[in-house]
Parts: sequence; structure tokens; C-alpha cells
Amino acid sequence: MASEADGEPGRGIGARLRSAREKKGLTVLQAAEKLHVDARLLESLETEDFASLGAPVYVRGHLRRYAELIGESPAQLQQLYEDTTHTARPDLTRIARSAPDSDSSRLMVPALLILVGFALAGILWWVLTLQSGKPQPVRGLTPATAVPAATGAAAPAVTADGASTPGAAPPSASAAANDAAVTTAGQAQLALRFSAPSWVEVYDAGGRRLLHGVEAADSARTLAGAAPLRVVLGNAPGVALQVNGQAVALEGLVHHDGSAHILIDGAGRASAAHGGVPRG
Repeated sequence: MASEADGEPGRGIGARLRSAREKKGLTVLQAAEKLHVDARLLESLETEDFASLGAPVYVRGHLRRYAELIGESPAQLQQLYEDTTHTARPDLTRIARSAPDSDSSRLMVPALLILVGFALAGILWWVLTLQSGKPQPVRGLTPATAVPAATGAAAPAVTADGASTPGAAPPSASAAANDAAVTTAGQAQLALRFSAPSWVEVYDAGGRRLLHGVEAADSARTLAGAAPLRVVLGNAPGVALQVNGQAVALEGLVHHDGSAHILIDGAGRASAAHGGVPRG
């Protein structure tokens, strides 16, 4: 086994991860901040609670990144994980099977009909909820003071001697029009397409969390929020971004470990984000 190869027989994955992290002088929270992941994910690795991490492909990915951070051998830990999962699989051929019960067979058909009824009701409820939850188009506000400009006639301005000067628009009309333009420009639609598994976090300008978790390969997510959007990617080369239909270029913003911490404005321009990730 991998634990015997390095001269430390009997040590499991969790013990090796914990020991290496402590030698680095890191707490679980500090290590999680460096990897841009939730601290509970690292705790699950150190306690070998792999079932809470999802599919084996995610477990192997988290093991590799954590091992590289704290100086452990990713290959040895992944081999140890493979050996552990193969050992833990039960032998289903030895499970005793009871003889079929005739009473259970008679009750199976009504039970299946009830389950089908619940499933159809759930699908109907989901369709109705989806239709009622569709966003309605936002209508721009038309200030009352801007009506003369829309009809082509400018409101007269009053001079110091009481005379009116045609062609001068009230200041309030221009200010209201500028406010409406800012409100529209502040919204951004972000589309993410994943060619490989990646951790992702997305926050809007107000710090509200729009997306958080691990996304699988060959999946896509679309969301909207107030720009600028703060995006954290654990595997940036495996993610393609678009803002309002425009591709976002990440050249020069991806770290050597494949992660990226970027800020995207409403025009799709990306820049390096400074400071910590807001906690929504």
C-alpha cells in the first residue's frame, strides 16, 4: 500500500493529510482559504468521510489539490484511496435472500400506482412553479419631466428677469435619464460552460452569492446579477465564461495551480480581484 511505501505503515489518508498540514503550520481554515474551498470539504478528507464529497472523480481531484498544497504525494494518496474503496465494497453474493412473500406481491401493484401518482403530481407542480417563476421584462421608468424632450419640444427655462428661454431642458430630466441608463447597465448575465469539473463561486456587486459548489464536466450554468461580478474558479482552464453574450478573456489571470479570482464588469472585461471573497 502507499502508506507502507513511505515507511509509515498503518497510516490512513486522513492521518497523513492532517500531519502534513500541521507540519506546514496551517489550520483547516487557512488551507481552505488558499484552495478557495469550504473548510468542511477539507475536514471530510481528513476524517475520510468520502461519501459526503460525491463521486470518486471529485474525491480524487480534492485529494490531489490538497496534497499538492501541504507537500504530500498525490499519487500515493490517490492509490491509497483506490485500495480503500475496493476493500470497502461489500460482497453482494453472500447476502441472504428471503423467499418471495405472496402478500408483498399483491401489495406491490397498488404501491406502484400510488408512487406513479405522486410522481405525476410532483411533475405538474414543478411545471406550474417554473412558469409562474419566469422573470418578467423590466420596463424602463419614464420621468414625467422628460415628456417634452420625447415629443420633440424642449421645455422653456426661466431667466433671472422672468423671461422664458425656449430650447433649454430642465436639469431634472437629464438626471433622471442618466439614472435609468445606469440601472440598466448595472445588470449582467453570466454564462458558464464546464469542459472539466471545477469549483466555482459567483457573487454580485452587493456581495449576494449567486453560485457555490463543484460543477461537473459537460455542464452549463446561466445566472444574472448586478455588475461587477466576482468569480472564483478552482479549475479555470476547464471553464468558458460569457457576459451578456460576449466571451470573457482570462489570459494572465489564471494562477499556476489553475485557479482564478477575477472581477467581471457589465461589458465582459475581466480583471484580477483584490481582497477576500464576500461571505453571503
